[in-house]
Amino acid sequence: MIPSVETAGVPFLTTEQMVEVDRVMIEEYGIDLIRMMENAGRGLASLARWLFLDGDTASSAIVVMAGTGGNGGGALVAARWLHGAGADVTVLVTRTDESFGPIPREQLDIVRRMGIVVGSASDVGSLGDPDVVIDGLIGYSLRGEPRGDAAALIAWANASRAPVLSLDAPSGVDTTTGAVFDPAIMAAATMTLALPKQGLRAPGVARNVGDLYLADISVPPDLYQRSFGMTVGPLFAQSDVVRLV
Repeated sequence: MIPSVETAGVPFLTTEQMVEVDRVMIEEYGIDLIRMMENAGRGLASLARWLFLDGDTASSAIVVMAGTGGNGGGALVAARWLHGAGADVTVLVTRTDESFGPIPREQLDIVRRMGIVVGSASDVGSLGDPDVVIDGLIGYSLRGEPRGDAAALIAWANASRAPVLSLDAPSGVDTTTGAVFDPAIMAAATMTLALPKQGLRAPGVARNVGDLYLADISVPPDLYQRSFGMTVGPLFAQSDVVRLV
């Protein structure tokens, strides 16, 4: 069972603050992006298993939608873990391999080496309804309405009967303002990272977010005090992933 934490006692971050968290993690603590990405992806795979697959990934069909940035990289890590746990995983990407950032591109290369099927928005017509869709298309780097293949994949996921699990924020939702662009993912659940983002508690956004979970990516609590004057308690004392209620 995933433990719950009262949202009232948890600070929320703006997009700008989360960018600063990433910077401090990398430049001051030496906890680089690949380590944070690995923590995020493993937590996402575990949450998908327990929320939607009754704890058993064997023979389940999972579609992982991955963008070209860090959000996509975390989703690709989850694809690896789920594939290793016996799931039939298909990865759908929005652009060519060369368009991915260096570290997400490494994750995509590993996925290909593992023999996981990698396709694009043009392949969705050949897919049946999976058991779970993982949304790693767009994180806090969202700039306006999703376009092109990202928009097509959002529309496909929303039309699917499968539950959608979003990483950090539903694609198409601004993580600071909570603005919901067209299109935007309608998630059954969202697993946000480190601390929840301001936009995820904006009026009217709950139907896109679904149930909200928070995952530990190894941010030291004193970072928040030093950088923002925020006191953050031991949120992950019982589990690496908690539900915010």
